[in-house]
Amino acid sequence: MTGLLAPNGAVNQLPSLPRCSRPATSRKSLRTCAQMGSMQPPSSRGPLQRQLGQYRHLQSAGQGSSRPLMRSLNDDSKAKDIMVKADTGLPADHNPTSSPAVTSAGQSPGTDPSKFTSMQDYAGGYPKAFVTRRLVTFIGIVIGYACFYLTRNSLTYTAPVMVADPALKMDITQVGTMTSIFPIAYGFSKFVSGVLGARSSPTLLLGGGLMCTAIINVCFGFGHSMVWFCCFWALNGILQGLGGPSCARILTFWFATKERGTYWGMWNIAHNLGGFTAPILAGTAARSLGWKWGMFAPGIVGVTVGLLILLTVRDSPEKIGYPPVEIVAKSKKESNGKTEEKESLMSLLLNNVLKNPYIWGMALTYFFIYVVRQGVTSWFVFYLIKAKGVADAGAAAFRVSGLELGGLFGSLLAGRISDYLIAKNPEGGNVGKRVQVVMGYTVGIAAMLATFYLAPASAGWLQWASVFMIGFFLYGPQMLIGLCGAELVGPESVGASEGFLGWVAYLGAANAGIPLSMIVKNHGWEAYFVALLIACGMALLLLAPMVNLKSYVQREEAKKNLRPKLA
Repeated sequence: MTGLLAPNGAVNQLPSLPRCSRPATSRKSLRTCAQMGSMQPPSSRGPLQRQLGQYRHLQSAGQGSSRPLMRSLNDDSKAKDIMVKADTGLPADHNPTSSPAVTSAGQSPGTDPSKFTSMQDYAGGYPKAFVTRRLVTFIGIVIGYACFYLTRNSLTYTAPVMVADPALKMDITQVGTMTSIFPIAYGFSKFVSGVLGARSSPTLLLGGGLMCTAIINVCFGFGHSMVWFCCFWALNGILQGLGGPSCARILTFWFATKERGTYWGMWNIAHNLGGFTAPILAGTAARSLGWKWGMFAPGIVGVTVGLLILLTVRDSPEKIGYPPVEIVAKSKKESNGKTEEKESLMSLLLNNVLKNPYIWGMALTYFFIYVVRQGVTSWFVFYLIKAKGVADAGAAAFRVSGLELGGLFGSLLAGRISDYLIAKNPEGGNVGKRVQVVMGYTVGIAAMLATFYLAPASAGWLQWASVFMIGFFLYGPQMLIGLCGAELVGPESVGASEGFLGWVAYLGAANAGIPLSMIVKNHGWEAYFVALLIACGMALLLLAPMVNLKSYVQREEAKKNLRPKLA
């Protein structure tokens, strides 16, 4: 027996080993010699004991070929430590056919989230538990934002019943006043909440904000004066601004760049889902139970869904013990070996958003896209009646009814296409790939606007199809520009970026009102379509310099890879 001193001072007795007659000059001979030097059959030995068999034989044989093995073990002391541990071995060494141990989280040690730096380290794909938890979160933000849309559009389908109620003595002008207050409050709120919410829980802002806007809807229903209605509808606009930036942050935290376009597009159908539900719920309740219930019903739904969001949705994978979905290199400035404190909210806004020329390019593009979007939704029915001679508003509304349906398919496909382009060439600029899709869609908008304008008055099917395709091409850029803005800035600035883009977009929507009405009044419908085509052209010019633009993650990764070369 041979003695070996263990770290605790005890002497471990090792059995004498037979020599191998074959020279240890290959991996095959190493395995053969190691098996001869082991006291256990190969099938029952753990990895430490297999290394021990090789080491023991090579030490006793004095073979020079032991060096490669020793280099793999780093040094002799590490090898001796292996010998000490291998006498007793690991539990798995003594029972190699047993199943891997299961952690308290229900995962084997090989999939323990604490062992990885990001979810991309899972070789076999995301764990089932993570996929399930992420799906719950995704469904939560889709339904949650759809309810934001529901409580935003409740007045649209309740107002006609309010005007018909003699007790309120309300006319169309007063309804217009209320609806004009909302976008001003909403656009400003989206910007401010995006900035101030950068350090707050997006789940709390989403669920809590939805509950608050739902309560505002209920309070609106108890009013009887214009002052009451205007005040509460302005409050609704302010609270509505919490929804979009919160969803953007949650999507960014839970979905990696390679898949984000697909899921962002799927989340975007919340607009269509909420827009579809509003006339059914609010409109039906108002007509059947009175105008108050047109506000009460969406409010009750909003409070319920908001509470469920707070109970089920989580901000990020890290909140439930998983690593982040992907690593984002942090650009921390160091001074005298100490990391500087976190940037202030104002510093994040200035440095990452307002001083970023590409964010301004995206914002101005959004401006022109929303001019087209609001110009289409506000004026197409009037155009069909005034210029094409459609009999009534109902028939005209049917011909433009395909807009939302086309938008649903367009946003889904835009996300998939952009993800495909990124996967096809991961070394290229990720944001640039999405910009290329936006440019292609914008050309499609222009082509379909021309088709709609040139369609004969008798070709109702062609008008419907062209409006469907306008929606298809219009909602793709609306979705992807927001995603590009999120990917251009760091995680802490996603809300600020989305808020700023949303604010500028609603300025564009406001310019589709009075300015376009003046164009139609003074120059006719032909000039109206020319204005929309010019807006498309301006969007393309703004996007052209960004076709190869890299995301924040890519830029920070490039900086990290460059540092060792400069050192």
